[in-house]
Formats: sequence, structure tokens, C-alpha cells
Amino acid sequence: MDLKGLHYFVEVADARSVGKAALRLHMAQPPLSVQIRKLESRLGTALFRRASDGMHLSDAGQALYARAKEALALAEDGFAAARAVAAGSRGHLVIGYMFALGYSVLPRLVPQLRHRLPGAELQFVEMSVPTYGALLWDVKVNVGLCMPPLLREGVETVPLGREPMVLAVPAGSRLAHQRTVAVEKLQGEALISLPVTPQSEGASTVTSLLARHGVQARTAHRVETVHSALALVLAGEGYAIVPACAAVGSPRGVVFRPLKNEDASLPVAACWRRDAETPLVRRFVRIAQETLQ
Repeated sequence: MDLKGLHYFVEVADARSVGKAALRLHMAQPPLSVQIRKLESRLGTALFRRASDGMHLSDAGQALYARAKEALALAEDGFAAARAVAAGSRGHLVIGYMFALGYSVLPRLVPQLRHRLPGAELQFVEMSVPTYGALLWDVKVNVGLCMPPLLREGVETVPLGREPMVLAVPAGSRLAHQRTVAVEKLQGEALISLPVTPQSEGASTVTSLLARHGVQARTAHRVETVHSALALVLAGEGYAIVPACAAVGSPRGVVFRPLKNEDASLPVAACWRRDAETPLVRRFVRIAQETLQ
């Protein structure tokens, strides 16, 4: 049974007249009468009682009427949902974000997403450099806020800005008392190293920075997240060169100092698998660009 037949039936029931319903439907009366008779024939029962004052629903017609209205309403809701998804204003979106960007980016971005995408169901997933490649490629996240961007064939990236690199040191250390720290001061010092991968832009940012200044530092620990690096800095295990956004929400006892005469930075981008792009992903990227750039 098609929706058109149900629609014709409901119109006749509401108008209590085939002629009036035909006018509402902008069609001739005979074809509409044929459609009603076909529906009754299919069901094997009369849906209307014809009387001098119009057409009245039979008991069977009344049983069908309420459910037909529900079916038509559900269908229209489904059509509206499909149109909204196609327009990028509705649907389910899993957003990945690097931990270091959480405090600095999400408080600005999420309210805008809630305001401009009220029909979207948003889910947030924390990522790290070792995990974000697989999460994006396997589409366990639809779009990621990546730092640095993922460089991989089939992955689309849109720049959102850059984060300058700064030095994280314990509050009681000798370098904490300097307004800026020359990279040469790190000669022979213990550094907490963040992970790098060949697939990430900026993978050699810290290595290149030290090499430019002829500095050889000792790697005390290798960690997966900025959060872990700051915990070890706080514990006195060494210093860490991290993006400046790490200072937002950082633990007490860790201070951040700019690097003197150095403009090293990490790019931040929205990344997603190109062949899994959706209208909602495009809407997200546009809002992220307008909010964060």
C-alpha cells in the first residue's frame, strides 16, 4: 500500500466529500474516486458510508484513519530528516580532538556547534598522536581536530591555525625565573618527548628546533600525550617543549616560557577521511574555521 493512496483516503475523510478533496488535491474527481475504490477493494471492506450530508467513515475506515495519519506524519518526518541530513544540519557526528587542544578549543567551539547545529547529535572522542591516524582512517571519528595534521593519502585537511611551541618547566626550576628561555639553555638537559609519526606534519618540529640551535638534549621519557608530559615535568623528571595551548588547564606547579628568538609552531587542522565526507562534516569544518581562525 503506497503513501499516495493513504493520503487520498485521509483527504476524503477530512473533507467528507470526494469532490471537495479533489479540489484540495488539484485533481479531477473521477480519478480520486477510482483510488478510493481501489483501496477499499484491496482491504476487502468499505471505508466510507455514503449519506446525503456527505461521506462518513465506516468502523473499518475509522480504524484506518488514525493509523494512516500517523503513517503520513512519520513519513513526512522521515523526509524532513533526510533533507536535514543532506543539508548538513542533522545527523550523528563523532568529533575527535587532541588532548592538548581540549581546554583551549572546545569551550569556544562546542557552544557554536550546539547553537548552529541544534539537530545534530555530537559525540566527542579524545585522540593522541599514536591513535588519531587509525581513528580517522577507520572512521571511528568522522572529523578530527588534529595537531599536527595527519598526512596520509585519502585524508583531507583544512588549516585552523598554528600553536607556538613553548617550554614547560617546574615552577621552582632555574628556567622558571626567566621571561624567555634561549634554546641553547637546554643543552644536556632532560626532555620529556612527545610522540612523532611519519604521517604527521610537524613530526620533527622539536628535533629541528634543537638542531637549528646546535643543542643536544637527553630524552628522559617518551609519552603519548601532553597531559603525561606535564605530569612528568611537575614530578621533576625534565622539561618539555609543548604547544602553547597546553598551558590552558595545566596543573599548578608547571609554568610555560616562550622560546627566545624562536618561532617554531605546530599547525592545527580539521582532518577527515575524504571518501567518508558528509554534509555534516562540511558544516562542522565551516563552523570550526569561523570560530577558531
